[in-house]
Amino acid sequence: MLKGKNIILGVTGGIAAYKAAIIIRLLVKGGADVKVVMTPLAKEFITPLTLATLSKNRVLIDFFDPENGDWNSHIDLGLWADAFIIAPATANTLAKMAHGIADNLLLTTYLSARSQVFIAPAMDLDMYNHPATKANIDILATRGVRIIDSATGELASGLEGKGRMAEPEDIIKEINRFFSKKKRSDLKGKKILINGGPTYEMIDPVRFIGNFSTGKMAIALADEAVVRGAKVTLVLGPSSCTPISAEVKIINVVSASEMASQTISCFPEADITILSAAVSDFAPKKSSKSKIKSGKNNLFIEFVPTTDIAATLGKIKTERQLVVGFALETDNEEENAISKISGKNLDMIVLNSLQDSGAGFGFDTNKITIIDSSNNIDKFELKSKGEVASDIFNKIEGLL
Repeated sequence: MLKGKNIILGVTGGIAAYKAAIIIRLLVKGGADVKVVMTPLAKEFITPLTLATLSKNRVLIDFFDPENGDWNSHIDLGLWADAFIIAPATANTLAKMAHGIADNLLLTTYLSARSQVFIAPAMDLDMYNHPATKANIDILATRGVRIIDSATGELASGLEGKGRMAEPEDIIKEINRFFSKKKRSDLKGKKILINGGPTYEMIDPVRFIGNFSTGKMAIALADEAVVRGAKVTLVLGPSSCTPISAEVKIINVVSASEMASQTISCFPEADITILSAAVSDFAPKKSSKSKIKSGKNNLFIEFVPTTDIAATLGKIKTERQLVVGFALETDNEEENAISKISGKNLDMIVLNSLQDSGAGFGFDTNKITIIDSSNNIDKFELKSKGEVASDIFNKIEGLL
């Protein structure tokens, strides 16, 4: 899968930097063209000469060559790459990536990259477990960066725990898996429509009825679909998250009526539709044009049902179209999900339970059960939402 691929390897200043030499050898052996970008501190752990010899390309560290003034263009690098791997990724570099700091060539290249970015964190146990580091990794994962998780074992400090960089062979397996999906997927050229995120139903100009959805699952699905070669339209409710891929066409909406209108409008062109949005089932019958003042009397709001998007699409879908629903349940989960498949003419439903720790709204992880129209049931363990998206599309490809 690596033959002919352009790969940037970013190396930061950690003890695991010596493993960069092995990563380069494996990439080159697989047929990739590798360019190495190092942070200035990384030179203290492994020499640029070693990495230049192995990659057969000069190593880039500074913004320009001080001897002749030649500019090392981070923009050109970002356009050149088919994938960008940062291994090791130290706590310092992760923090800077998460907050858009661009004080070295590696970071400016990251901010310019249009390819998939992979990070392999490497640091001591306490640094890895620090809330700031965990938050930074979560931010990057939300933006579509693929995390090649650290291993547990003996660390350079002598402590035992999580923080060891993934082994080079495991990193290469992940890169091969990425390109394998992109090349062989049955989704190549398919038009996929996804809706996601919450909807806000206005009570007055400053108050609304909503829910805790962040849109992270829909965004993970959109990025995974692009990796597999699909053309993706994402109808997205209010969300601070965005897909990593610039190829995703995003239609921003706020209310349930806007979500329904845009999803139904885009549906005829879609081969596959995934309804992962947390759409409000009810909206206020009337919305005040001015702020409702506090008072002694109780406030009564009359609600009316919103459009059932899944049921609407189920009635009009053709034989060539596949529709996937989502169900978030608190009790009688499988029974309720199965009834939605038949009641709304779905081909498959993805079931979430609020009883599962680490799953549902706001988390970077999810635990799902997939049920198809033949009542085949597949249960999955708690995983990152990126991995969950992969499981969902594997099932969809099986149905195709």
